[in-house]
Amino acid sequence: MTRGLRNRNPGNIRRSKTRYLGEVTPSRDAAFKQFETMAWGYRAMFVLLDSYRRRGYGTLRQMIARYAPLVENHTENYIRCVATWSDVDADEPLDTHDRATMLAVVAAMSRMENGREVVMSDVEAGWTLFIQHKP
Repeated sequence: MTRGLRNRNPGNIRRSKTRYLGEVTPSRDAAFKQFETMAWGYRAMFVLLDSYRRRGYGTLRQMIARYAPLVENHTENYIRCVATWSDVDADEPLDTHDRATMLAVVAAMSRMENGREVVMSDVEAGWTLFIQHKP
């Protein structure tokens, strides 16, 4: 099992001062956040991507460049894979409140982070939590 899945953090969100609903505190992982369930981990991904949009990172390319920087990732490959798997144009504005688009994007990002297909019911449960508990 990958570290992201063990931590119920399918986006491999790093530890930071930002606190998310459903986050295990303190995290037992030295570098990454841990969540109570996969749904809370997916919700954190939706929240983070929405916060990027609000700060001016409007396209998938801009969001992933921020999320998966060159110092840690092959960012262009990450963008290409997520765009292909989600069928989202990397350079078009991304509506982070569009359910179908965001389910596809977050599922693709989780696949990239963990190297395996996602359980879509977990991603959908994360979306439901995102809508119910807007930041």
